[in-house]
Amino acid sequence: MLIKKESRNVNTFKELNNTRYFNDNKALECCVSPQSVGADIKELDKLDGFIERCISVGAFPGCRILAAKGGKVFYDKPFGYLTQEKKKLVDINTVYDVASVTKVMATTLAIMKLYDEGKLSIEDNLGKYLKITRGTDKEFLKINDILTHQAGLKSWIPFYKETLDANGIPKSEIYQKSKSNSFNIKVDEKLYMNSQWIDTMWKRIISSPLDSRKKYVYSDLDFIFYKSSRKYYKKTLDLYVDETFYKPMKLSNTAYNAYQTLPKREIAPSEKDNYFRYNVVQGYVHDMGAAMFGGVSGHAGIFSTATDIATVFQMLLNGGVYDGKRYFKKSTVDLFTAKYSSISRRALGFDKPDFRKGFPSPCSDNVSSKTFGHQGFTGTCVWADPENDIVFVFLSNRTYPSAENKLINSSLNVRETAQAYIYKSLGIANQPKK
Repeated sequence: MLIKKESRNVNTFKELNNTRYFNDNKALECCVSPQSVGADIKELDKLDGFIERCISVGAFPGCRILAAKGGKVFYDKPFGYLTQEKKKLVDINTVYDVASVTKVMATTLAIMKLYDEGKLSIEDNLGKYLKITRGTDKEFLKINDILTHQAGLKSWIPFYKETLDANGIPKSEIYQKSKSNSFNIKVDEKLYMNSQWIDTMWKRIISSPLDSRKKYVYSDLDFIFYKSSRKYYKKTLDLYVDETFYKPMKLSNTAYNAYQTLPKREIAPSEKDNYFRYNVVQGYVHDMGAAMFGGVSGHAGIFSTATDIATVFQMLLNGGVYDGKRYFKKSTVDLFTAKYSSISRRALGFDKPDFRKGFPSPCSDNVSSKTFGHQGFTGTCVWADPENDIVFVFLSNRTYPSAENKLINSSLNVRETAQAYIYKSLGIANQPKK
């Protein structure tokens, strides 16, 4: 896979568009003037100033924000640098570890496709697809409950902590610095894990206690299960989504294990890891569990650019069509992106806004109730709003140099506030809390 350079001086979506438009097939057009979609420049200037202030106080080294209305990209800006050392500016080619946005850029798309083709029912039990769960209390977990994070699974398991010695150093019986027949799981540039530990991690997941069913607990374990349904993917998850979505959509900047295919200089580093890998994490997935699965997991692992992510979500806004090719039936998109849970804001795989008083919402209060998307731990998010025909993408590496930096979510509420400025520029007011 070769990285496709983006340019502000040409229509970066020309190859994707191929000038073919359907009534339900708005192809992204980059870039148009804000005035052409009725956006108020003053509000966008306020957004610029807000982001620059966030960078100055250390919320993140840099970021990229993209917004499209009616398939027309009217705001697309990089800010800051890849690191606080300010050696390389963020630009429109910068690739980010999108963390849990993987759940909607890879795993949920794969599940939707299996459903679309009649190979999966959301009412099915997990045991039908994963042999490893049969005979355990995980066998009868429902697909729809897992997708909405109400199957009773723990939020996460810190697998890596069990593999460190008393001094916090990776154990020699589990890791070594060079690859061999047994140590062939590449966790980082010079850290290879014994492949037998994969079985140990699955044992930890399968034996983990279940909480009460029909209780909402956001869980990475839910989506780790979906990385392994080779019975229906017929291949690994990374190959499946690449061949089914990324290659046909010409998303050449989107991949698992970015170090294998994308230039390191274009990838924003995720963290100076001083607790596990003892290295700058760059091109390797930040999430420790995903790294121990070889960089490919259902809950994390995807690297991408704002352009590629916006393209996927424009396809979903189009009802499953893009550039003359149908990826999903519209009914499938409608089912998975609508609020599904009766006890939380969640859709099937996708996150949703929350308009209940006293409940935090992951996006701005301006969005419509039909909005769907997801946030990521590294400081990322994507939201598509069918009612207002808007796609919004925010990518950053707020975890660099340390994941302990929580400024993006504190009083700044950076992603939600940035999205609010986009909506205000379009004259879209807040939705009332109920």
